[in-house]
This record gives sequence, C-alpha cells and structure tokens, in this order.
Amino acid sequence: MTQSLSPLTGARTRLEIPRHLQVLTVPGLHGSGPGHWQSRWEQKFPDWQRVEQHDWSRPSLPLWAERVSEGVMRAQRVASRGALLVAHSFGCLAALRQAALDPVGIAGALLAAPADPDKFGVAALLPAYRLPFPTILVASRNDPWMPQRTAFSWGTLWGSELVDAGMLGHINADSGLGEWPEGLALLDTLVQRIGQGGEAGTGSGPSAAWEAGVEVAPTFPYI
Repeated sequence: MTQSLSPLTGARTRLEIPRHLQVLTVPGLHGSGPGHWQSRWEQKFPDWQRVEQHDWSRPSLPLWAERVSEGVMRAQRVASRGALLVAHSFGCLAALRQAALDPVGIAGALLAAPADPDKFGVAALLPAYRLPFPTILVASRNDPWMPQRTAFSWGTLWGSELVDAGMLGHINADSGLGEWPEGLALLDTLVQRIGQGGEAGTGSGPSAAWEAGVEVAPTFPYI
C-alpha cells in the first residue's frame, strides 16, 4: 500500500532513538552539503554518524558498500541492535548492496529518493527479494534521477513501506525541505517498526511482528 507524505504543522517533530540503535546517514553522490536535510539532522542529533566515502565524486558501488559495512560494524560495537541507515540517492544503492552482501547488523533503513540502478549499471548487484529488516522508501513524482514508478517497483521487491512524497524533485537541498520534519516523522515510524520486531533486524530473518503491521502492496502493477 502506498501512502502520501503529508506536511506537518505545529510543534517540531520529536524523535527519540533507543540506545540499542546507532543511526548512520548514508549520503549520495558528492555528499550532502550544509543545506541538505541529512546534514541538518546530523547537527540536530550529534550522536549520529555519517558514512564517509573516500571519493564522493566516484559512484563505485563496491567501494561505497564497503564503507557502509565499516559503519555498520562500528555501530554494532556501540549499539546492541546495530545500525539504522538513513540513506539518500546513490547512498541508498550502497546501503542495499551491503544488505545483499551481509544484512547482519542492519536494523532498518530509510531510503529517500534512491538513484536508478540501471543508470549506474548496478541493478544486478542489488537484492531482488524482501529484506530481513523494515524499510521505508520515499520517492517523489518528479525525481530526475528515478521515476517514482520504478522506485516503487524496487521497493515492492524489498518489502518496503512506500511513501509518495509529492512534487519534491530529488528530495535534496534543492527541494527546499529545511529540516524535513516529515522525514523525521517517517524515521520515527521506522523506529517503531523496529521495536515491534523484537530481535529481528539483525539479518537472521524476516520479522513476523513488524510485517504483520505493514501491508506492502502496490496500488497498481509496477512490475
């Protein structure tokens, strides 16, 4: 089931990350500048960690996934449930590649505006099955990097909760989102999904608990 992303009004979004989770932001090509919502979130929550790339201008999926792996291993040393990934654009593909190689230590992932795997020739390197941890995939209707229909097709394969972001372009700094409180609300939802999953999210297998609370089905046949 696809849901629409509704603007939040009133009080600022409150988000509490349990101590057993370590949030890792995974930026896309060229990294996230100071105006990007990922950077704003890192400033708001200084205990979060960013997955840094050796070369932000070179979208090498194996190299980027290796950096995600290193971040996940560090997260496991400080948080019993491992890493909660907050990924954007090509960073989504890096996170998903690592999930295909080894999902252990990944508790969940927020996938915002994933880049089109076909444009980078990496579709065969990504999982084509339901991931063993909860994910929320957010895609806009006018994203120049990935048609929403294609993004939702992939998200259906991964078992993601699908969110229609409306006309937000690539959901980046150019989208004028500021702190993107709607995204924080989605992250809060993901934290709740992980909590419902008990000990799932460690890569040992799907969680019947969180799956029971989420109906993942396209509103029309994407594939």
